[in-house]
Amino acid sequence: MILEINPEHPQPHQISRVADSLKNGGVIAYPTDTTYGIGCSIFCKKSIEQIYQMKLRDKRKPFSVICSSLSEISQYARVSNSAFKIIKRYVPGPYTFVFEATREVPDLLLTRQKTVGIRIPDNRICLALVTALGNPIITTSANISGEEPVGDPRIISDTFGNRLDYIIDGGVLPTDVSSVVSLIGSVPEVLRVGLGDVEWCGK
Repeated sequence: MILEINPEHPQPHQISRVADSLKNGGVIAYPTDTTYGIGCSIFCKKSIEQIYQMKLRDKRKPFSVICSSLSEISQYARVSNSAFKIIKRYVPGPYTFVFEATREVPDLLLTRQKTVGIRIPDNRICLALVTALGNPIITTSANISGEEPVGDPRIISDTFGNRLDYIIDGGVLPTDVSSVVSLIGSVPEVLRVGLGDVEWCGK
């Protein structure tokens, strides 16, 4: 179902409607500050498995997660003082930061090194959803693995159809990706160059 939500002023009743679906294992497509993502609650194992199947994604490639605030990040990641200063400066924004995970992160979302990628996108719709849900959602681009990202909710509907409980229409978006930066070591390490500026890394 395609559901239009105002990107500047998300309607609370629409946000609650989608959050209730997520609480009950729903899988959705939603806008971020880069492009559209597909997600579900991080605590719904069956839904996470469903997204792997939908995207034809290798299960050795864990999904990143979206948090709603810096305090929520600290629940799911081990954040040093220096890393906290960095994320405080650059979020919300088009970055995925990699940290050592805490025990709160489900095993399905961990790398072999027990790390997790975390985002706080600069998008009012997805932040409102995570806040209403009360815990993070997973995030992965709304496309079949290996294909180009999709920024049009109608194309997402054509691709995934009724396998999604909701497709949130926040307008047609670019098809950018986030920059991925590891904050595990003492110096930030760029793992992928995307929309966010990474010239500050290593300085």
